[in-house]
Amino acid sequence: MTDYVLSDAVRARFKKISTASLATALFKRGLRNQFIQGVVPVSPKSETMVGQAFTLRYIVAREDRNPITVFRNADHPQRVAIETCPPGHVLVMDSRKDARAATAGSILITRLALRGAAGVVTDGGFRDAAGIGALDMPAYFAKPSAPTNLTLHEAIDINVPISCGDVAVFPGDVLVGDHDGVMVIPAHLADELAEECTAMESYEDFVLEQVKAGEAIIGLYPQTNDEYRERYEAWRKKNDC
Repeated sequence: MTDYVLSDAVRARFKKISTASLATALFKRGLRNQFIQGVVPVSPKSETMVGQAFTLRYIVAREDRNPITVFRNADHPQRVAIETCPPGHVLVMDSRKDARAATAGSILITRLALRGAAGVVTDGGFRDAAGIGALDMPAYFAKPSAPTNLTLHEAIDINVPISCGDVAVFPGDVLVGDHDGVMVIPAHLADELAEECTAMESYEDFVLEQVKAGEAIIGLYPQTNDEYRERYEAWRKKNDC
């Protein structure tokens, strides 16, 4: 869907940028619906999740198509997605926001992590959630769910446009996940947002320091007073940022 390739330099920038800053930058561009709704970290990680999207789409399961024996098929899309998601990418699952059955469990997600994925996101459930939470790889879900995916979900498409938590996700989009949740960045905006939000984060660090020192918000955040602009420039030089 895109020729964009996330560079190591841009990936490193995104790892220092919050989803809140990205939401504001996207809002400035008229994009209001890029935060995946209803998902939380399985277990919060110290490092921000950053990677391009590799997608898996589930549809409603029909009983005659989804007996337990389908997992014997070498071409089962769920298994194929686990084995073909490129290293450094985030596997994003469209589960129709239905967490009554799991979309994967700890064995598959452990395999995904060991293959070098940057993370996994589903707007449905995971089984064996404690095992997934123990992995170093970030994972996001709606909630734990013990039933196998076959009871409600049929894996049908790999690396196609999907919806996840009411957000359109296209293969190659950049996902950034922190303790608040996950933002989806259209690939063509990734580089410019990384640069813009790096500056935003720097200014907000300055603002927080000023607020903790007793400064009022008006004129400071947003910066409408030239005095604060001058203070910020001096602060940047002092802190080499």
